[in-house]
Amino acid sequence: MRADPSNLPALLQLASAALPVGAFSHSLGLEAALEARVVFDAASAEQWIADYLALAWAEGEAPLWRAQYAAWTELDEQAIATLNAQLIAMRETAELRMESEQTGRSLALWLQALPQLHTLTDAHRAVLGSLHPPAYASVHACAAVVLGLADERDALYAMGWSLAENLTTAAVKLVPLGQIAGQAILRRLANHLPAWVEETLARTPAQACNFTPMLGILSAHHETQYTRLFRS
Repeated sequence: MRADPSNLPALLQLASAALPVGAFSHSLGLEAALEARVVFDAASAEQWIADYLALAWAEGEAPLWRAQYAAWTELDEQAIATLNAQLIAMRETAELRMESEQTGRSLALWLQALPQLHTLTDAHRAVLGSLHPPAYASVHACAAVVLGLADERDALYAMGWSLAENLTTAAVKLVPLGQIAGQAILRRLANHLPAWVEETLARTPAQACNFTPMLGILSAHHETQYTRLFRS
C-alpha cells in the first residue's frame, strides 16, 4: 500500500533539512574520523556515510523504528516505552546518546506545535511527554503515524534521506568538499537507499544490530577532540 499522494507534503516536510531538530550540529563521528585520517577525501567520506547508513541505521536503528511505528499505530504505551529505552541504550557513547535525545526532544516540540494536526491526540501527547528522554527514532515514528504516512516504507525513505543529507552536508564542511562533489555523493547514496530500506524491512526488531565498533571508538575520541565544529 502506497501513501496517499495528498500526504506528499507531510513526507517532504519530515524529510526536509529545514526541519528544526538541530541535526546540523551533529556529524555522528565523521569529524573524529577525519582527524584520525579514516576519512580524508570525497571517496572515503562517501564510504563512511554509506557504512553508517547500512550498518548503524538500516541494520540497527531502523528495525526498531518499525516496531515503534507499529506501537504508535496501536498507541501501545508499554511497547513505546520499552522500545524507546532500547533505542537510547543502543547508543554507544555519551555524544551519540546526546544526539538522539536532543533531536528527539526538538522533533517532539516541533510535532506538538504543528497547527491543525487533529491526529495528534491528547493520548499521543501524553505518551510523548512520558518519554524521558525521547529517542529521535521514537518521535520520528510517532510523527510518521500522526502525519498520515500509511506506508512505513515511505517514512523510512524520509528518515534515511534526512540522515544522508545531514551527513553529506557535514562532509562538505569538514573534508572540505565542493557543493557539486557533495551533491554527487548524495545522489549515489540515494541510489543505495532502496536497498537499505529493504534490508530494514527484511529484519525483525529482535534482529536489530548496530555492531559498529569504529564508530563508537571515534565518537568517544570526539568528546575530547582539540578543535571541532560539531557537537557529536
